[in-house]
Formats: sequence, structure tokens, C-alpha cells
Amino acid sequence: MDKNKIKKYAINARTELINAIKVKLATLGIDENEIQDKLSISTPDKEYYVDDNEANALTGAQIGWRKDIVAELNRHGYQEDSKTAYKDFVEEVAYTWFNRIIAIRFMEVNNYLPSRVRVLSSEEGRNEPDIINEAMEIGDDLGGYSIEEKELITTALTEKTPELMDSLYTMLFIKQSDALSEILPGLFEETSNYLKLLFTPHYDRGVIKELVNEIPEEYFDVKREGQVQIIGWLYQYYNTIPKEDSFKKKKYQTDDIPPVTQLFTPDWLVRYMVENSLGRYWIDILHAKGDSRSEKEIASEFNWKYYMPSSEKNKVVIRPELANKEVTDIKFIDPAMGSGHILIYAFDILMQIYETQGYSRRDAATSIIKNNLYGLDIDKRAFQLSYFALLMKARESNRRIFRKHHIVNLYDVPEVKYSTKDYTDLISSNDLDKKTVEDLDSILAVFQHGNDLGSVIKVNRNIDFDNLRKLFADNPNQGNEQPDLFIDMRTRLNTALDVAEVLSDTYDVSVTNPPYMGGGKMDPPLKKYVQKNYPISKADLFSVFIEKMIELTSNIGYIGMITMHSWMFLSNFEKLRKEIQNHTIINMAHLGTRAFGDIGGEVVQTTTFILQKAKREEYLGSYERLVDYGSQDDKEKMYLEMVNDKNNNDIYHVDQSNFDKIPGSPIAYWASENLIKDFEKGEFLSKNFKSKQGVSTANNHLFLRQWFEVKKNNISFSSNNIDESVKSNRKWFPYNKGGSYRKWYGNNNYIINWKNNGFDIKHFFDKNGKQRSVIRNSEFFFKNCISWSVITPNNSSFRYQSNNSISDMGAPFIYNSDITKLKFLISILNSKVTDYILKVINPTINLSNGVMNNFPIFWYKEFNRRL
Repeated sequence: MDKNKIKKYAINARTELINAIKVKLATLGIDENEIQDKLSISTPDKEYYVDDNEANALTGAQIGWRKDIVAELNRHGYQEDSKTAYKDFVEEVAYTWFNRIIAIRFMEVNNYLPSRVRVLSSEEGRNEPDIINEAMEIGDDLGGYSIEEKELITTALTEKTPELMDSLYTMLFIKQSDALSEILPGLFEETSNYLKLLFTPHYDRGVIKELVNEIPEEYFDVKREGQVQIIGWLYQYYNTIPKEDSFKKKKYQTDDIPPVTQLFTPDWLVRYMVENSLGRYWIDILHAKGDSRSEKEIASEFNWKYYMPSSEKNKVVIRPELANKEVTDIKFIDPAMGSGHILIYAFDILMQIYETQGYSRRDAATSIIKNNLYGLDIDKRAFQLSYFALLMKARESNRRIFRKHHIVNLYDVPEVKYSTKDYTDLISSNDLDKKTVEDLDSILAVFQHGNDLGSVIKVNRNIDFDNLRKLFADNPNQGNEQPDLFIDMRTRLNTALDVAEVLSDTYDVSVTNPPYMGGGKMDPPLKKYVQKNYPISKADLFSVFIEKMIELTSNIGYIGMITMHSWMFLSNFEKLRKEIQNHTIINMAHLGTRAFGDIGGEVVQTTTFILQKAKREEYLGSYERLVDYGSQDDKEKMYLEMVNDKNNNDIYHVDQSNFDKIPGSPIAYWASENLIKDFEKGEFLSKNFKSKQGVSTANNHLFLRQWFEVKKNNISFSSNNIDESVKSNRKWFPYNKGGSYRKWYGNNNYIINWKNNGFDIKHFFDKNGKQRSVIRNSEFFFKNCISWSVITPNNSSFRYQSNNSISDMGAPFIYNSDITKLKFLISILNSKVTDYILKVINPTINLSNGVMNNFPIFWYKEFNRRL
């Protein structure tokens, strides 16, 4: 599958659709600044908004459709912020048509359309799609034609003028979409009137023609490359420009969250997560039912080639509570489902399991979407595509799936801006009790920001959902004065209740590729919520999802995730690591960079792992180290070699309790047993040494020079203490600023203005009179010390600093009054052993004082004797 073709098409399609919709709106007198009144030349039968061109005149139903556009813009907030509302509206219309075009292309290629007639292309290679030439034959499949529509078909096919053919195709495409709304309402909602007026694609040019001509048909064919891959990549690449625009912002807004957090998961990583979680759970069930085969034997029977069996040293644990569990009872959730890639592979695994239990593929398909699979997302576009992909997957096995509307357990998390009073005003006070009002208030409080919070919403599990649904069921006495408003209120609340019920439940298997977003980028509602509700994981949205997945999973269930690897090491995730120690790391494939191919590149470092919520004492988890393999394909290849016992050099079997023996509890699975003992028995550096930071001038250009820029007689090279520097008339003093890799000594390139004990720096204020510079630990200035550069991209290097310099914030230092101890320490720190240890306790490029304080030291007996 050529992703460059897909990317180019998706980006261009979005641009073309948006531009075409804007042009159409302009002919209606609507732009981002103004909604114009109709021109004076208008009549009761015709309305003009920009000129007297008959092509732009609105007639009949179109007059009312324009009013619907205005109403929809106002619903988006056009009167308060016209530019934002206009942009959001245009985006929504564009992606609605894009999703429908992609879905119809998928269905026509796989012959899934009820009429069996192609809508975008021709099987015989004609210029016109088959739906045009066979329009009269498929009228029943499209809901029948009015007299006017029949006349349009006849006239257009007779005269074949471009204008008539475009009108005919618009009518047929919309009727096909509406016909599909009966069997796929989650994607093909009945076309709103304003959408009918803003249908811009043409069959002989633009996005439809380019899709047919530029994206190979086999990409959509489920018997070849098709299904999830093409849908997922089109969705991701469609978001390319919005994602790039959002990344430029200091803080994200609600609309930025979907594009910046969506990342299509490579197929092999999906298979790894699902096989090692859902597959493992089924193996546990079989063992509970008395199956004596090993994990490896069962996985081989199903051809789960990414399944990593547990270490042979682990005892097989039989869970008696699983003995009565059937495949229909297994509940699987992806709370950040995107375009549904994970759910679709879970469907495949479940189908295998169902067949071993004697189910037909047709019955299994129906049961899987009804009983087994659940999914959530904050992006309506993602929900639509996941919903579509899942039903198309079911259609592969059950041709009757479209004969009736099937409810799937997938939802987009809604935003409900209405208050409790808005709802209670519609209900007789006799129907309400205190508990009901409290439940309603609890739901509305969190879903006020549903589009920001998504699946991280925490729900009170004591809410009576059935009772709340009864309150707002269809009632002829409710909403009579504002029927549209009432319908919107009821729809949003019912969706919120569905989502809340999903979030209040627990699942046997929870798998996701969560969104990545640092706390500094979160918008205020999201940031405030995670700080309050997820205090140990609030540093990033992906870590919040780790905590959320634990909450969603049953006691002996499994969790599969792919995340950034920073939670394994950094200090701000230490409490989260402590929480994970209450559960069991079954397996981890440590990926490093380039796990997502060209996306993320050398920047995003990731890991994918399987947790079991239950704590298993003395369990040896399996860890596959793939960080040293450069490409996505190489990582996959090496992982499979480890599964098949062809590479045992990069796989580690570790008891996770060892991690707590290392300061900060990093997930340092590669640490040797001897090193673990060093941390247990050695002394931390902080016991005998002081590790400190120095000066931040706030303006290096003003206060620093290189030594050759200043006359020698104005530089003090021999200060022994602070008092002497004060007495000196010299202005410049040696300054240790860190620098590049260099051991033992050197990088003495800078001098600092420290005249009169740093008077100028200490009195460097901002306009509000606040000191801008930061001076720490001045009592250690001009003393012998060991220094290093805080930024260490590769290996560390430590340098001895004699007693004549001041240290920068970027060059932390270690002090001890005993020069012999300092020299002993630097001999240790510049050894290969130190590089190994530091990669365990700090596998990042920032080497801080805190890390160095936890460095273990053994004092030689002879050295201690001489002291």
C-alpha cells in the first residue's frame, strides 16, 4: 500500500472540498464575516444574494435550505465569533461528504451496496458512474423517485448537458446516502437540508474522480489490501493540515484535540497488543476449563504469530472464576478507538474463538458486535469510520447484517451544554426525586466538556441510568414549544448516558493507542480535570489513559497499550510506576524511535506493553528490547525472531519487584543482577557529596564573554574564595558553562561578570522590579568540584574544576571539601560502568542533580583505610 498516494489524495481532497463549499456559500451571500440579506430584485419565488445571475438564484425548497444553513451557523456560534463558527461549519460539511465518499467507495468495490450498482465508478469503465446509467432500474433501492426526479433522470440522460448531469448526480448521490441511513445510521444520517445545498463533489472531476483514478481499487478490496488500513490512513492523512496548524499553538483548544492526538497504529503493533491481551485471556479461560496445552501450543493453533508466551519459569495460574466464562461473555474496549483498527483485529480474534466453540460465522459476527466490542472517541469523524469499519467487518461474514439496523457499542463522547434546570423545566415535578436530580446533575457536570475530556471522564457507578432514560423518552407533552431544541437536548443526553454507562462498567480486556498531549498543551477544562482526578499521571494524556485503563479493567483482565516510553523513567511519572507495581507487567516490547515509520521519526520514543490488573508475585515478565533496531520493519522482524526463539540476546525475563530496588523505580528491565545488588548495598552519592546547581544570568549576551574577548589583566584566574573575588578590582571570572563531551578537564571557555560579588547580575530586574537572574549555592563558588553538562545526548563526561570558577545552571557540580574523595569519585564517574548505570537510572539526555544523588558508590577498603 503506497501511503504517499493516500496522503496526497487525502490532503488534496480536504482542500478541494473546503474551497468548493466556501465558493458555494459565497453564492448564497455567506462568508466568514457576514450573512447578507437577499437582494431587492428577489421575488417570492426566487431569491438572489450576490447578483442577478440565474445560476445563483434560489427557488422552491432551496430557499428554506439556505435558512437552515443560517440556523446551523448560528448554532455554531456565528453571532459571537463569525470566523470560528464559519470555519468549524465548513470543516464539518467537508468531512461529512468525505466520509460518505470513502464509505461508498469501500462498499462499491466489495459489492456491499444493496443495489449492487456502483455510485462513484463504472465496472465497465464508462465515464459516468453506473448509478447514472442504471438510475431508473434501482429506484426502489433508493427509496423511489418523485415526478420531478424522474423528469430530471429522463432529461439529463437525453440531453447530457454538464449542468443537468451534475444535478442528476447530486440527486442520486444524496438519495443513495439517505437509503444507506436505514442500515448504517451512524455514518449516513439522513441528509440535512443544508447539506443538500452544499453538495459540491462531481463524478467527472475533483475528489471523486481523483479517488477512483489515483487510489488503486485493491486498497479497498477486503480480499486483498483493504478494510481497516485504507480507512485509517485516509482519516489520519485527512487531518494532516489541521494537525500541523494545531502543533504551532502554545495551547490546544477543543477542536485541536482530535487532529493532534490521532495516530494510526501500525498493523503489527495492533496484532501484538490484541493477541497478547485478548488471546491471553482466552488461553486463561481454556486453562480454567481444563485444557492442558501450553500457551505456545494454543497460540500456534490460532496462528497468533505475535503472541509472546510467558517465561517457562512462571507457574501456570488457574483462575477458577473463568471456568464458566463463555466467549459471548468477554467484553473488550478501546476507549480511544480512532478509525477502529484495534477493534477490527479484535473482531478477527473473536471470530476465530467463536468458530472453535461451534458458532457459524454469520451468528458469530452478529454476537461480536452485540456482546463483545465497545469503543469511544471524542471525534465524531473517528466514531463514524469505526462504526462503518466494524459493520463492514461483520458484513464479510454475515450478508444479512444490513437487513436490520444493528446497534453497535461504539460512541462519540458528546458535549452537553444544557443545565440541569434546562431539563427539569421540561418535566413535571411529580416525576422527580432527589436521587434523580442528583444523578442528572452528575452526568451534566462532566459532559459539559465532553469534547475535551472524552474517555477520561470518571462516572459515579451508582447512577440509575435506566431511570434517567425513562425521564426523557418520547413524550407528546414534552418539547411542544421548541421541538428541535427538545430533540437536540434528548439526543445529547441519551448519548451521554450511553457513554457514561460504558465508562462505569469494567472490561475483561482493554486495549488502546491513547492520545499523547503534555500538560502544558492541554486546554483549561482538560488540564483542570486531570489535575484533580488523575494526580499521579497528569503529566501527559497518554499516562492519564494508563490510569484510566486500569480503572476500566476487571481484576484478572488484561490491558494492552502503546505509549511514549517516558513514563518508564522520568521522575514526574514515579508515582504512576508505583501504582503499576500493584499490577503485573506481563510483556513489554520496548520500541524506541521510528515505531510509527515516518511519523514521529527520531523524536517520539515508544513502548508497547501488556498488563494484567491482578498482582502476580514473583512473576517474570518478558521484555523485548527493540530500541537499537532502526526501522519499523526491522523492529517487527526482530520481535518475531524473539517469539520464535531465534534471538535470545534482546529478550529479558525480569521480576518487576527489582525495579523498586533502583531509586525512582525506573522500568530498567535490562539492569543486571549485580547492578541491582549495587543499589541495594552501595552508598548513594548524596551521602558523602553535595550535588548542586549554580547561576542563571537571564541574559548571557550581557553577562558572559569568551576568555579571549577580554583583556587578560581584567580576568581573575586565581580566586580561592568568594571574599577574595569581592576584594579584587577585576570584573571577569572563570565560568563553567558545561559544553560538549569532554572528560577529566576542559571546556573552560567562558568568563562571567562577577565584579563586586556579582552586583550587576544580582541587580538585573524586569520592568516590575523582580530579579530576573537566579543565583543558587553561592557558598560553593570558587571551590574544587566535579562538573558535567546537564544535556548529555550520548555518553556522560565529568570534569574536574579547580577552585577559581563559578558554575552555570547547565553545568551542575559535585562538591566535597576532601580533594582525595573528589579525585576518587571522578575516576569512577568517567568509567564505562557509570555510563551503564546512568542509562539504567536516567535513559534521557538530561542528567540532573537528582539523578546523580542516586548514583551508587562502593568505597574500596584500602581507600577507606587511607582516609
